[in-house]
Amino acid sequence: MKKNQPSGPSSAASGMDRVSQAWEDRDGPAVFVTVDIEQTTPNAIYVGEIRYIPGEGFIIADNYFSKTRANIKRGCKGAILFLTKDRKSFQVKGTLSYHSDGPIFANMQSWHDPKHPGVAAVLLRIEEAYSGAEMLFQAK
Repeated sequence: MKKNQPSGPSSAASGMDRVSQAWEDRDGPAVFVTVDIEQTTPNAIYVGEIRYIPGEGFIIADNYFSKTRANIKRGCKGAILFLTKDRKSFQVKGTLSYHSDGPIFANMQSWHDPKHPGVAAVLLRIEEAYSGAEMLFQAK
């Protein structure tokens, strides 16, 4: 197989383990991507207040969202892209939900920096995960 050619998914457990390990070894902020209601214009932002919760997905603090919030509330899917310290890229894609109360919001409030507004939390439930072009996980 060529180096940049996509491969099939590995087992769900091992694929998510690789995402978890990569997240622990990440370098810098993550990039969070949504798309507008017409599904034509992507919106990408850097996020620093983000946590990976095994079994849940990624929780992102809504501190200063505008276009991102509008896209999420209109029902778009999303993606998160991050790099590890050894410069390997990882991408996860999935459904998004917006929480201004409840357990997802409370989780975000427990780690978010109070110098930022933290008006809500977004949960990205992982449906696909990649390391470069290699598919690590795909929900059935």
